[in-house]
Amino acid sequence: MPKKINRRQTLAGVSSTLLLPVLGCSPASTKRAKSESEIFVHGVASGDPNDSSVVLWTRVTSVDDEATGFYEVARDKYFQDIVCSGPFTTNTGKDHTVKVVAEGLVSGAQYYYRFSHNGSNSPIGRTRTLPAGHVDSLGIAVASCSNYPFGYFNAYEAIAKDPTIDVVLHLGDYIYEYGPDGYGAQTGRELGRGHDPAKEIVTLHDYRTRHAQYKSDLDSQKMHAAHPLIAIWDDHEFTNNPWMHGAENHQSAKEGSWEARRKAALQAYFEWMPVRDPELSRNRMKYWRHFRFGDLASLITLETRHTGRTRQIQKSDLDNIHINSGIDDFKKEVLWASERHMLSADMESFLSQSLQECVSRNTRWRIIGNQIPMARTHVPQFNPDHPNFVERKKDLEWNLEWYEKLAKYNLPLFFDTWDGYPLAREKFYQSCAAAGVNDLLVLTGDSHAFWQNQLFDEHGNAMGVEIGTSGITSPGDFIDLGEKGAAYMDQLISEHNPEVDWTSGRHNGYVRIQLAHHGGQVEYVYVTDVLSKDYDVKVLRQVGLINEDETLRYT
Repeated sequence: MPKKINRRQTLAGVSSTLLLPVLGCSPASTKRAKSESEIFVHGVASGDPNDSSVVLWTRVTSVDDEATGFYEVARDKYFQDIVCSGPFTTNTGKDHTVKVVAEGLVSGAQYYYRFSHNGSNSPIGRTRTLPAGHVDSLGIAVASCSNYPFGYFNAYEAIAKDPTIDVVLHLGDYIYEYGPDGYGAQTGRELGRGHDPAKEIVTLHDYRTRHAQYKSDLDSQKMHAAHPLIAIWDDHEFTNNPWMHGAENHQSAKEGSWEARRKAALQAYFEWMPVRDPELSRNRMKYWRHFRFGDLASLITLETRHTGRTRQIQKSDLDNIHINSGIDDFKKEVLWASERHMLSADMESFLSQSLQECVSRNTRWRIIGNQIPMARTHVPQFNPDHPNFVERKKDLEWNLEWYEKLAKYNLPLFFDTWDGYPLAREKFYQSCAAAGVNDLLVLTGDSHAFWQNQLFDEHGNAMGVEIGTSGITSPGDFIDLGEKGAAYMDQLISEHNPEVDWTSGRHNGYVRIQLAHHGGQVEYVYVTDVLSKDYDVKVLRQVGLINEDETLRYT
């Protein structure tokens, strides 16, 4: 049974397993010394593990141009058995962030780490390397869409205290770019969680300040200190709905060059996130990786924003659709246009090579870290005057008219997702099939909703399943319709779309996935409140996975 928790209590969720201690404080005390809290204000983090190394991160709060210190990695949290150590140097050019790669570690092992500067130690973090050889099991927490003003990061705290997790996969929207009147601002004012700086972020200083705010959140620090992170960006690490040459939420007339803004966002991202820096000769935007969990699983992350994506379909593109012949022309000439790309040629080549390796190694699970929904999700017909919509907010009339138009022509719920690039999706499926893979486990963020989807190519061939996670705090698209209205839309979307087995956009939380050779289990975990630190942790839905005969399906 779930239990009531607060900041001082242990999170059990639905598990009776003995929980590991939450890290992020000295092992001898639950309180930090004042000097420590002043120096390491943003905590510690680890990420991008492989079977012999892991990235360790912190930031030194310093007024000096340069700061030095050292790091230590140990097998025990009391640092009696130190296995790796070394110096670090940081400066204002790095925004005083520190990133080191701890190397020469044992595969599949748990470690503790800390930093020191001027005689003060950082909080202690716990991390682990990826396993090699035969691997019995793997636990993944899937997270996405952590908007600071929309509420407390209770789901991060839940992930920190979840004893079944080996690694956290964050699928993007780790920060949001909006200003004091933007998305979530009203809730932020009510909670005292307004964005810093109090403007839409555009410059390098802006992005650094916003990352610093998110890293100052104690629940975020708990998660980072407890588990290694595998992170991929989506759009809000930059601005809403970017593509190769611009973004929906970038107006050059008042915000300057898109290229300059993206460069600033990229620099701040690589400074503030526990990710490996690219090789000097490599474009920072070419950010795709292959993580290997022995013979059990491979995880391939995609880059779908800056290196291959063409511009999204705009609302104005639909203005001239009036009759059926018009919608047929739109689908053929616009939606399915051959020049509409999602992945770059280099990304596609990396994907193909990585999948071929998975097949040659006979890896049991072929996982895709995917930012945006992949399944076909079209808008169902609905009656806006249905009794279930009586609680809707009055200012939703225009949005309902938009969804009514999409429903009339059976068009996608979103054009920024793979649904807006159907030919690119088919090309992706073809690449997977050519590598001998049609049992994909696609893990997805972005939509602020839980999803249990089945994937098929345009000829009806099964390609695997998709598991989508809700937002850490960002609300579902239909939540303002009221509880009944949002639930009704979930039901209609599921009934209308053959690839959607189930969805819920009414909760905030994460997905917990446990994989073994004989099968897997998916748990949709949610927190009952993000507007208060008094909350419950519950499992909304459980579903099994079976991967046999080169077919992945739910049980």
